[in-house]
Amino acid sequence: MKAAIRDRILQAIEDREDRILAFLQSLVRIDSHTGNEGEAQDLIARMLRDMDLELDIFEPDLNTFKEHPAFYPIPGLSFTGRPNVIGIYKGDPQARSLILNGHVDTIPFDANAGWQIPPLSGILKEGELYGCGSSDMKSGLASMIMALHILLEIGLSPRGRVIIVSVVDEELTGYGTLSCVLRGYRADAGICAETSDLQIMPACIGRLWFTIEIKGKSAGIATRWLAENAIEKGIKIVHAVDDLERMRIADLTHPLYPDNRMALPCQVTMFNAGSFPSATPETAVLRGSLGLMPYEDVEGVKRQFCRQIELISMSDPWLRSHPPVITFKEVGADGAEIPIDHPIVETLSEAFRESTKRDPTIAGRTGGADSRYLIKYGKTPTVIFGPGVTAKMHMVNESVPLTNVLEATKTLALAIHNWCQ
Repeated sequence: MKAAIRDRILQAIEDREDRILAFLQSLVRIDSHTGNEGEAQDLIARMLRDMDLELDIFEPDLNTFKEHPAFYPIPGLSFTGRPNVIGIYKGDPQARSLILNGHVDTIPFDANAGWQIPPLSGILKEGELYGCGSSDMKSGLASMIMALHILLEIGLSPRGRVIIVSVVDEELTGYGTLSCVLRGYRADAGICAETSDLQIMPACIGRLWFTIEIKGKSAGIATRWLAENAIEKGIKIVHAVDDLERMRIADLTHPLYPDNRMALPCQVTMFNAGSFPSATPETAVLRGSLGLMPYEDVEGVKRQFCRQIELISMSDPWLRSHPPVITFKEVGADGAEIPIDHPIVETLSEAFRESTKRDPTIAGRTGGADSRYLIKYGKTPTVIFGPGVTAKMHMVNESVPLTNVLEATKTLALAIHNWCQ
């Protein structure tokens, strides 16, 4: 890129910092927890319409992908009043195209659960913008939309096609993005503006949620030696899961996860048992999750997990004849990755250097992302890059640094301009 064009883009973004932050504040001030995304999507649609983009606004139709390998039925799931919003800058079909992907939904919040700053305030304080979804990932949405908006405004329209994809239901299923893939949206490359701490992430892990149900044998507390205590059996299972984590950490490696403990957590995080203080517990329900390397086969990991529980159960006379029942949440388990030397990674890396004067950090995301659908099913090699802070996602008093938002917008604007040639 010519220095004059680069400097023009960067200066235009700096001059519009207040507008970028105001747009992000307006998004944060709307409660868009999963299932309640309609109002926030209306705001995004208005912005994309003001940019003179072609709009495609549609509610995902579960009937269109019931046979898809990534689909798993969720009782009660409905997308009524919860549209995806797509904005299309048509560009030259002979030039390279780009998808910019982000989700508008947040996790639910309890305003009384320790929020020192109201979760829908969007308050600016000491270099941070506060509110539910500020890091995950409304700042990413704002950055990618404003990056294209400013390019168009200053007369540096991309040569190629750019597709803004704002989706629903990422926090639960990712079916918002999957429905866009099945609607035919794909490009030569994609950037998912998920939380990445401004790191460039060609890979994301997978995540399996598991439930283990244990049945013991009840007895009165006065004759508890006649019981088979479900808590005691459950503790054995907890230790077995911990052992599996240690084995997977020892066995699995990936260059983007030098500390693979962050990629491969495997733990029981919920343990529910018993019904009365003076009654031996007859049942126990254990829940937790385990991480998968981007290259792992989900079904193979399930078999490994079940085999581990089977082995420990075989060493216990009661569990041997009353084996635990294991089920998995089937949605969102896959990881995904693209080569670290893919052209979109190189383009984004160079844009980061030009905009920040720093070398980028290339890393793997230690959480799931909708990029998996774009990569695995949409034939769109996608990299993750966004201003959100991963450590602050899903937390009380969530916030995002203002400098991250500005630097992400600059980087994305340069990347759009450089890629779509």
